[in-house]
Amino acid sequence: MSLQRFHDKVVIVTGAGSGIGAATARRFWAEGASVVLAGRTEETLAAVAEELDEERSLIQVCDVAIGSDGRQLVEDAIARFGRIDVLVNNAGTGTVSGFLDMPFAHWHRTIEINLDGVFNMTRAVLPSLLDSRGAIVNVSSVCGSGGDPGLSAYNASKGAVTNLTRSLALEFGGRGVRVNAVSPSVTFTEMNEPVFEQYPEVLARMLARIPLGRGAQPEEVAAVIAFLASADAAFVNGVDLPVDGGTSASSGQGSFL
Repeated sequence: MSLQRFHDKVVIVTGAGSGIGAATARRFWAEGASVVLAGRTEETLAAVAEELDEERSLIQVCDVAIGSDGRQLVEDAIARFGRIDVLVNNAGTGTVSGFLDMPFAHWHRTIEINLDGVFNMTRAVLPSLLDSRGAIVNVSSVCGSGGDPGLSAYNASKGAVTNLTRSLALEFGGRGVRVNAVSPSVTFTEMNEPVFEQYPEVLARMLARIPLGRGAQPEEVAAVIAFLASADAAFVNGVDLPVDGGTSASSGQGSFL
């Protein structure tokens, strides 16, 4: 990686043990950042950290749904590196269920991680970002801009993340903190692949709607996250940027050609 846009910067990535989060941690580290890898499973975080170096990485086991975990994460990051410049709210979960069949616990846990987790981490990190005039990138989803049968909890949580991103951008942009989101579509991650295997016909329909003809790799989403957090995007604020191969360009009505 020849770019060094984050030399001497400190980046927190939640959900860093796999998928988009792991790819994002690697990307920021490759561009010179010190990276705090946060997640619920120490083993997966350690596996990612092995690819980095101890001087510029820190593992933090935490559950973003728990406010005290987020506050402790920030305290430990500052104690180790002295500052925070970027927060990537990537931790997420989902469940496939008909609305009437969904246990409340599944709904509650999806909202806790996907939405409350963004709230908790953002509240904890913002004082530091106001000092550093830093940036937040939230990982939302194309599911946040429309509905999908069987994904009501996930859709609701990601729609909230997308609109929370806009509100925070308006409130804190004038104080030097930019807040943006990325919205991936089909991305081949450890979390998604078992779902795709269980519902191959759904995957086929989803891929058929992507003009580029394929799904994304986590590294492709990570590259866009890094752009939004960088000085290259210094005048980009309040954006929900689709990383979807052109899926959201369609009206959904099908092709006339």
